[in-house]
Amino acid sequence: MVSSDQRRRQLAREKFERQQRRREEMRKKARRRNAVVAAALAVVLAAGGAVYASVQLTGRDTDSVDTAAGSSVAPSPDAPSPSPSTSPEPSMAVDTKAAYTMTLKTNVGDLVISMDAAKTPRTVNSFKHLADKKYFDGTKCHRLTTQGIFVLQCGDPQGDGTGGPGYNIPDENLTALGKAGPDGKATFKAGTVAMANTGSPNSGGSQFFLVYQDTQLPPTYTPFGTLDAAGLKAVQEVAKAGVEGGTGDGAPKKPVTIEKATVGKE
Repeated sequence: MVSSDQRRRQLAREKFERQQRRREEMRKKARRRNAVVAAALAVVLAAGGAVYASVQLTGRDTDSVDTAAGSSVAPSPDAPSPSPSTSPEPSMAVDTKAAYTMTLKTNVGDLVISMDAAKTPRTVNSFKHLADKKYFDGTKCHRLTTQGIFVLQCGDPQGDGTGGPGYNIPDENLTALGKAGPDGKATFKAGTVAMANTGSPNSGGSQFFLVYQDTQLPPTYTPFGTLDAAGLKAVQEVAKAGVEGGTGDGAPKKPVTIEKATVGKE
């Protein structure tokens, strides 16, 4: 006769196996989508058309980009919608009226980011939680864009745009960028640090992007921090080196590794 403890363990194991199968299916979809969008982007560049993109990311196993030449192309490089959260958002443990600093020690220098917990409490709380657990330590900034949008994207422990913490956090502080223009976009000024997402509301995870040159994007990405002058210069130097393969979107030719991330109260 199966005991209640044995039954619970069996159910837990079956649940874990289902989650693993779901993650693998998401990764397969991501790889297929990568191939489609890479081909579309190559056609656009060859035609000399303008390229517009938006940086998107979910909290788990998705990190996508919309690229268009006058019209929308399927999201890339990964899944088109957020995958389900598998763990709860961390409990609030920061002072919601305080300012915090996130310091990313990298191989290209320290990137110091000022964060305002009063405006983005749940975002700051998540970064504090993840940094304390050394989640970002030893991770690469996997993506650089140099055409249409100008950002360096980081925060994926997988290093390929598919990783996330297993939970999503809500959008915050979206009004800080002002109203969108006739094209539906607002200016993310150089030095802005914002959450990536899938394009769906409240789908942030751990991935974020550093804006190194004024960039037009829809005001749907939580702006939660500002990069200091030295950090901005370091990212601009990475951008000058370009993207691997000579494209406008991909792994930076000059690799950037976050050696250690810390978040502390100012």
